[in-house]
Formats: sequence, C-alpha cells, structure tokens
Amino acid sequence: MLSQAKSSPDITNYLTYILCSLPTSLNLSPENSHLARSSAAISLKNIIKTRYRTIPSGNLAYIRTSLLSCLEDSNSQIRNFTGNVITEIIKQGGVLGWPEIFPALLSLAGNDAGNVPTQTQEGSMSALSKVCEDSKKSLDRDYQGQRPLDVILPRLLQLTASPLPKVRALALESINIFIPQKPRALLLLIDPLLSRLFQLAHDSSDDVRRYVCRSFVQLVDVQPEKILPHMEGLVSYMVSQQRNTDDPDLALDAAEFWLSIGEHKNLCSSLGPYLPTIIPCLLESMVYGDDDIAQLEGDADDANEEDKTENIKPQFAKSKGARVAPNGSSTNKDINGVAGSASLDDGLDEGEIEEHDEEPEGANPEDEWNLRKCSAAALDVLATFFHQPVFDITLPYLKDNLNHPDWPNREAAVLAIGAVADGCMEVVSPHLPELIPYLISLLQDSEPVVRQITCWALGRYSQWAAYLPDERAKASYFEPMMDGILKKMLDRNKAVQEAAASAFSRLEETAKKELTPYCKPIIQQFVRCFESYKDRNMFILYDCVQTLAEHVGPALAEPELNRLLVPALVTRWEKVSDQSQELFPLLECLSYVATAMGESFAQIANPIFSRCIRIIHQNLQEYLLASSNETMDKPDKDFLVVSLDLLSSTIQALPSAVSNELVAKSQPRMFDLLRFCMEDPSNDVRQSSYALLGDCAVYVFPQLQPELPALMPILIQQLDLDAMPDEEAESAFSVINNACWSCGEISLQLKHGMAPYVEQLYERLFNIISNPGVPSSVNENAAIALGRLGLHCSEGLALHLAEFATLFLQSIRLVDDTDEKGQALLGLNRTIVNNPQGMESCLLDYFKATAAFKNFRQDDLKNSFQQVRA
Repeated sequence: MLSQAKSSPDITNYLTYILCSLPTSLNLSPENSHLARSSAAISLKNIIKTRYRTIPSGNLAYIRTSLLSCLEDSNSQIRNFTGNVITEIIKQGGVLGWPEIFPALLSLAGNDAGNVPTQTQEGSMSALSKVCEDSKKSLDRDYQGQRPLDVILPRLLQLTASPLPKVRALALESINIFIPQKPRALLLLIDPLLSRLFQLAHDSSDDVRRYVCRSFVQLVDVQPEKILPHMEGLVSYMVSQQRNTDDPDLALDAAEFWLSIGEHKNLCSSLGPYLPTIIPCLLESMVYGDDDIAQLEGDADDANEEDKTENIKPQFAKSKGARVAPNGSSTNKDINGVAGSASLDDGLDEGEIEEHDEEPEGANPEDEWNLRKCSAAALDVLATFFHQPVFDITLPYLKDNLNHPDWPNREAAVLAIGAVADGCMEVVSPHLPELIPYLISLLQDSEPVVRQITCWALGRYSQWAAYLPDERAKASYFEPMMDGILKKMLDRNKAVQEAAASAFSRLEETAKKELTPYCKPIIQQFVRCFESYKDRNMFILYDCVQTLAEHVGPALAEPELNRLLVPALVTRWEKVSDQSQELFPLLECLSYVATAMGESFAQIANPIFSRCIRIIHQNLQEYLLASSNETMDKPDKDFLVVSLDLLSSTIQALPSAVSNELVAKSQPRMFDLLRFCMEDPSNDVRQSSYALLGDCAVYVFPQLQPELPALMPILIQQLDLDAMPDEEAESAFSVINNACWSCGEISLQLKHGMAPYVEQLYERLFNIISNPGVPSSVNENAAIALGRLGLHCSEGLALHLAEFATLFLQSIRLVDDTDEKGQALLGLNRTIVNNPQGMESCLLDYFKATAAFKNFRQDDLKNSFQQVRA
C-alpha cells in the first residue's frame, strides 16, 4: 500500500495536506499529530529532491500556496521542516521557479502588514535564511537585468532592526552568508552594514552579538581597509565578548577575530598598541573551564584497556606518489598542536540541512575546536608577527602559573610556552636552559592532561635542542628531552602516549639526521610500543617509524636495527586483515621503511609484494561487481592507493634483479592490474598508478617494455587537459604531473621506440606548457618530458620547434640544474640541429638558458651545446 501511495502522481498533494492541514477530526494525540506532520514534511522534501521534474505543475502550485500557512504554525519544528521544503523547491526549481516566495518571506519576517504573529515572523526569517544558505550563488546571478540580492540584502539589513531577537540574529546570519562572495549588492552596503553592526554590538541577545563577531571576522577578509579605522573599538569589543563566560560560542566567535586579523599584515601591525589588552585575554581563555576540568581531572590509567571501535578515527590514505620536477616538493604537516578547526567543507549537498549529532557522553573536550585552542592559535599568530613584545607580556603569566598548585593553571602555562615557540624562539632561547629541564620534570606530573600538553610543548622546542653547537649542551638538553618524550610513549594513559608519539614525530622532523646516533634506543622503544599499544595509538606509532625512516634513511639498514624493527613490523603486518583501515598507515609506513632499508628490505619483500598485488586485485574485482550491482557497497579506493605506493617503494628499494623477479612472478600480473588502475575514476588512485608506471620505467624496464603498447594510449589520454573536470582541478593536476614524469622516464628507456607516439604526446605536452592555468610544477614536468622525448625522437619534434621552443625555455627556466634538466636541454639541442630555423624567435632566451646552466656532468650535453653554436 505504501509503495502504491508513493507511485501516485498526487502523493505530494497528500503529503502537503498532512503537513499543513491535518484535520483535528482524526483525534490524534499531539505527539502522534506532530509525528505524522514531520514525517510528511521529510517525505515531501525527499520527493521534491529526487522527482521535482515529474511533479505536475498543478501539484507544485498547491504545495507553494499551502506552505506559507505552515510558517504560522505554533510548533517551531514544523516551521523548520516547512523551511526545509521551501529551500528544496528553490534548489530544484531555481530562483525563477518561485520568484514570489522572496517578497512573501521578507514581508512576513518584517511584519509589513503590522499584524503578523511572532512565530510567523521567526518562521519566515528562518526559511529565508535557509534559502540564502542554499542558493547563495543563484541569488547573485543576473536575471533579465536584475539580481535578487539587489533587493534581498537591503531588506535583510532592515530586518536586523526587528524588535524580535531571533529575526535580528537570523537576518544578520543571512547577510554573513554572502560576505565571502563579495557580491556587488553587499559592497554597496558596506558602510550602512558597519553602522548597523556597531549598533548591534551591544544587543541584549547573545545570538545577535555572536553574529556581529562573525560579521567582523568576515569583513576583515573582504574589506580590511574599512576595519582599520575602528581597530581600537573593535579590540575592546572583542576582548569583552571573549570574556563572556556564559556563552562559550560567543567567546569563541570573538576569539576568531584575532586569527582573521593575523592573516593581514597591515591590520595585524595595528594591534601593537593593544597587545597588553589582547594577550592577557588570550591567556585567560586558555585555561580549561569548570566543566572540562570536571571531565578531565584524574583521567584513568587506561593504557591496558582495549579501544572501542567508535573511538578509533577513520583513516584515509595519503598518497606518497607525487613525482615532481627537480625543484623538489614540500610537505604540509600540521605542526600546531592547538590549531585545527573543522573544515569549512562539511560534505553536505548544497542546501542539505545538517542534523548535528549529540556529543557522545564523555567526549573529550580536546577533540573539538574550542575557545582554548583558538586562543592558543591566536597567541601563536601574534607571537609570530610581534615576537618579543608578546613574550614580554606573557612572561609574568608564565612565572605565576608554571608552578601553580592547580593543574589547569599549570597546563595553560605550558600551552602558552608551546604556543609562542615558533614566533618567539629567539627571545625565549635564553630562558630555555632553565625552562627545558622544568618541562621535562612536568612529564611526571600527576595529571595526565599536564603530561600530555608538556609532550607537545617540548616537541615545539626540539629544533633548539637538536642543533645546539656544544655536545655537552646537547647531552644536557636534547638527550633528556628525547628520552623523556620516548618514555612517555609508554605512559600509563593513552592520551599521553598519543601526545608523546606526536611530539616525537615532530622531533624527528626537526632533528632529521641528528637522530642517527640514537637510532637503537629509539627503535627499541618503538618495538616496546608495538608490543603494548592498542589499536588507536598504533596509527601514530606508524607515523613515528616512517618519519624516522624518512630522515635517517640508510641508517635503518644496519643489521642490528634491522633485527629489531623488522620482526615488529612483520608481526603487525600479519595481524592486520586485508579489510582493515589500519592497512593505510601500515602500508604507508612500510613504503618509507623500504626506501630507507634498500636491499635489506629484500628479506620481507616477497610476501609484502604479493599481498599488495592481492589487495589491488581484490579491490578491483569488488569495484567491478559493485558497479553492476546497486545493492553492493563500492570498496574503499584508499586500499589501492597505499598498495600501489608500497609497490613503488619496494621496486625502488631492491636490487634490480630482485625487483624484476618480483614483477615477473606476480599473480595476477602486476601490469594487468596497473592498466585498470591507470583508468580508475579516482584521482588519488591514478596519481599513484602513474608514479608506479614511472618507477617501473626506471627500475624494471625489461618487464615494462612489452606492456607499453597497451599502456601508452592510456598515458596519452591522461595528458589531455580538456578531459579534466574543473571541480577536481587540484587533484587532477597531481595525476597529470605524474603522467608527465612517467612519460619522460619511459622516453629515456624506450628511446626511438617512442616514435609512434610523438605527435600525440607533443600535442598533449604542448597544451600543458602553453596553458597559463597549469601549476608551475606540472608545467615544468611537462617541459622536461617534452625535452626527454627529443633525445631520441628529435626529427619528429623538429617540425614543431618554432611553436614550442619559447614556452619550453620559459617552463624550465626556474628548474634546478639537475640531470633531468640537462637531459631535457640535450633533447632540445638535438631537435635544434634538425631545424635550426625554428629558433629564430627565441635565440636570446636560448642563450640565457644555456649560459645559466652549470651542471655539465653529461659529455653529450656539452658537445650538443657546441654543435648548436657551431
């Protein structure tokens, strides 16, 4: 019966009737009546979302007419559901599909008739706010010479003067939705908006003041010059709101102002005179509140307790597969232990209303962005900009609180020390010989939270300790620091273990090869951690191992270290199932270990290589089955990414003969699987696939060569910029980057065998280097691939020399003088010999490029320059 009702063309009318006109004659209880109406609203919204185009026009007219009456309902939830339905109609039908709704909502919210009930004004404003959030871009489009925002924004500004606090707050919230877009209608209203904000700054409603703070934060980015003249008043206002202990959300929004200001040099410099006011406020806000203290105090010694599944955060693969031009690459590890607000991209469909889950009972206050973290991040920003003045103001606070009998004050003082580390290192350094030993002593504090933040703070000062010039000083400070953090990795509290492991990873990043003499005790402690850690902290332990491998490199190949580390990794490797998300960090860790250990990795390479092949094969099979069966869930592509990356690392690390044998004996055949991965819909999978393809050209070319007739057409297609979706540009460029690199590596090995592909490759590579929207690293890799193609196929490229020479020289101008650049220039020179007239328009650029190049380790290159000049 239900399925028959859903298939009826009038189902939307029935649902609308239940939502808006449910008769009292049914004698339903208030609870059941509300349940029926709510269910009808949800079903109606879903039908509009999925079947809008099939709803008869008469039914749509009935829905639109009826919905406005629901905004008068006494039940706020029904008004909210109605707003959701209205929002979905605008989303599916467009602004012109229901243009009358905007003046209607504005009129009701503004009580234009003079007799609109309070709940109707609030319900209408709530609906309008949802529509603005969902349709913010379409409301600023031109419709026959008119933009809806030109009318809506001035009315919203008027509504901020409503006598109803909820209407004022929602009207201001709606205005804030449009500020980042910088629409013309808003820019014309900047001065009236600022005037209104100053009037609302002392509104009796906390909600209104919260949106005032958010407005100023947004305006800092949009119109900083309008903010600067009011800085003194804004500092005073934001400090007062941040000190509002009754509304932590309001205090947090006020604290966000300092972070926003910190991104603008001129605005930030204007804060100098007000630092004595701002810094104490930030320091006060960094102390845990009473509720948090009650929750955190005396945390249990839980190191031996098994982790609950819900407490283990989802893991995602991080591709190791980026291949870059010889300028190198950069990593972006978060080194600020207090920063880390939620992403602005909430993963919802446009217009979808998020239903916030309740915080689970006992949730750790440190797991969310809050006033304490925001204040510490702001202190970090200001310390980085002002340096000594910030430390001078902070120092008395540190002296008063580092030895405070109450642990929240001690903890906040340590947080402050860590927050100013990067910005005030020079002025803090004279105090560190006294401060570091004290911090190390705090690793034994009775409160786990203090031990936890102390680990983080010590990690922030690890660079100072690691590079002390005096060996005795290193023995006094660096070694105790390292030893203290290492020991806390086996603290009796899991949160302290995690903080210590994270701090040690930071220490590894900063100390780099300075850790080489200490590898044995480090790995011994890591092995103990492998033996005792529960599942959650195992993930950060993998990061510690891979970071050590990354920075000490071949030192890990020492037989003694090998005997310590390898069994621990193998034991974990055998325990983790092929379906576990723990494979992501484990395989990533093994990739770095393989690279560091080199030939020593051969002892465990065979089973690892075979398992990666099995995981890839299984994932691809599951994907094909799910693609033809809607009832099946598609497999997680991250398993492909980490497995492909580990195959790459293994092939690179092992002797050529061993790598070739592994590839030759792989079952299923590795290149059959790689072909599918190179065409996978996921950019991350394809990025790692082309990295593996290039590595195969470098290390196992005898195995790759017979497969190239099947693989080259896929590679050429991947280089087509026109096939790249705009909404995935950043990750798609990473794929193209690796495809360019692998193309160059194959050219080096296949030599004259590249001739059949020259024309197609030239067309693709030329389009890349001639497109100004292509990132520089991709442009450089494309130019190097083009030059390498000319090494053995110069006659084919010579026909196009006049077209690409100038762009080629511009592309590689900033590339370091590496062998890769030398190979590309050699390919260019050989092409010039076949068509010297093609250089007529860019001789000056050519001579500049050749004069600047200093790396003449290749005799062929030196001779080619002489041949061209002759």
